[in-house]
Amino acid sequence: MKRLSLPRSLQAFSWWHALAAFAVLVLLDYGLLQASAIVDQRGGDVLLRLHAQRRAPSSEVVVVDIDQRSLEEMNEVAGSWPWPRSVHGELIEHLNRLGAKAIVSDILTNEVDSFRLDSDRYYMGVLSQASNVYLPQTLNEPGMGQPIERFPRSFGIVPTPRAVAGARIPLMVPAAALQPPESAEQALPLPQWQRIKAGLINFNEDSDQVGRHYHVYMERLGWRFLSLPAKLATDLGWPLPRGSELLLNWRPAPPHVSYADVYLDSQREVSQRPHDEFRGKIVVIGARAPGLQDLRVTPLSSLYPGVDILATAIDNLRQGDWLREPPRQLGLPLALLLLLGVALAFSRGMTATRIGYGLLGVNGLVLGLAWWGLQQGWWLPFYAPLVCGWVFYWLCALLAYLKERQQRERAIGMFQRFLDPRVVGDLVARGEIDTGANAESREVTVLFSDIRGFTTLSETRTPEAIVSLLNRYFSTQVEIIFRHGGTLDKFIGDAIMAFWGAPVNDPDHARHAILAAIEMSAALDRFKAELTELGSEFDIGIGLNTGPAVVGFIGSNDRLDYTAIGDTVNLASRIEGQTKGVARVLVAESTMQAAGEAFSYRDCGSHHVKGREQEVRLYEPGIKQ
Repeated sequence: MKRLSLPRSLQAFSWWHALAAFAVLVLLDYGLLQASAIVDQRGGDVLLRLHAQRRAPSSEVVVVDIDQRSLEEMNEVAGSWPWPRSVHGELIEHLNRLGAKAIVSDILTNEVDSFRLDSDRYYMGVLSQASNVYLPQTLNEPGMGQPIERFPRSFGIVPTPRAVAGARIPLMVPAAALQPPESAEQALPLPQWQRIKAGLINFNEDSDQVGRHYHVYMERLGWRFLSLPAKLATDLGWPLPRGSELLLNWRPAPPHVSYADVYLDSQREVSQRPHDEFRGKIVVIGARAPGLQDLRVTPLSSLYPGVDILATAIDNLRQGDWLREPPRQLGLPLALLLLLGVALAFSRGMTATRIGYGLLGVNGLVLGLAWWGLQQGWWLPFYAPLVCGWVFYWLCALLAYLKERQQRERAIGMFQRFLDPRVVGDLVARGEIDTGANAESREVTVLFSDIRGFTTLSETRTPEAIVSLLNRYFSTQVEIIFRHGGTLDKFIGDAIMAFWGAPVNDPDHARHAILAAIEMSAALDRFKAELTELGSEFDIGIGLNTGPAVVGFIGSNDRLDYTAIGDTVNLASRIEGQTKGVARVLVAESTMQAAGEAFSYRDCGSHHVKGREQEVRLYEPGIKQ
């Protein structure tokens, strides 16, 4: 399996490099790309849904709903959809008799019903007499349209100082009012149909095709066209947002009344519905029946009735509680602070788990602030910064993993020279050995082993044979050292230096060192038997000493060796030199005491060693019978 590691070009890559690179991307996104805007949009949708569920439905806006039941029940009196406009005229008259404050239609009538001109005439007559009825219109894509002078100002048309005289605007207006039947005797007097009120109902979708805003107005060639809610608000004296759109403050759908129920009740001599049902209310007439396809994508649903969007916008303007929306750049400082915090935490060696928990805590605080903002009427764009923080966190966590993996592989590669390769990986994973640790004083047991009679062998064998012989011998001895948990320090010519107690913490280092020495001696006897007549000249001496030593990576910047130095090491080397003619394995009194009663010992007396004024008492260890 291929190892995952950092390329050499990234080995010096620090958290601050990652921070700088990611911060540039964030600045570029907020300043130009706006790629993360959808994160703010979708993140805000989640809180908007929760917030809407906790708000009460409007008490002043009622929807007269052309639902599926209305389509079925009205079939006998009005036929199939679309119904004659006289039906809508009758409903408007009935609602006004019941005291409706305003009647807002969400039903487009931009073409004359040439097959039912009398019905259109009746409808226009109702509209011309009712001053509280508002009709929908749409502004199409730029192109050829009708001269702007043809449209009455009651259609929510306001010239700005930049207005182009004689402009042709593709405005789809209520044709039943603007284009009366061709027959002169059927046409309304001009002043009457110019009093008809209208406004835009263009669906305002964001970059992800979700409707979160509603137009206050749209502009073409310097002419401003008010939306239907804004036209109503202007007439009723409600305040309008300063911009061209408002961010909808959603709530549960307003009360719905079936169109069929209201209309059929209007045809009865005695009404069966509450007489004050619509008194003082703003009544919105629209279609929610699936077959009429007036369903839109909003934060609340992917199939949200257009009439409920219109009702929400009207209610927001009525109450003045639309959501205030600061510039998206407000989230940039938060994003940069999160990046800085994550980089700082990783640079100080905190674990990815702790940093992740910390980031979760920050997320909770920020989301709490965003929720509080909704309660105060503010939508705060803090969702993209949170995602930026998490993306940067996972990037840093990956870099940390790669660096740790690289350091681990480096440690394994280095310590395999000194320890049993089968245990190095486990030790590094547990953190018991660390390549970055400074040299330190440790209690260790040091072993020196030197070959006797090597000169005679070298004189009677070819160099190739000698090298092969030494390799076989060293392989056997090193395998024993590793098996007993020892650390191979180095080969010194035909000598071996090893120690126990570092880098692995081993409280029984003296006992393990003696066991290794005894087994090394036994292995030598088997090895000598293979040398036949030359084996009589081949022998070894093994000296052991226990005490403090400085252990760690010692050397130059270009070359480091893991080794032990100090008086304990020097004495072990001197003890090995005393073995000739005394015993193959000799241990210092400190080693005997550290090993406890695990072995039997033969007292070999006191010996004077080079570099020490005081004699050293030495012992030959053996296995207890």
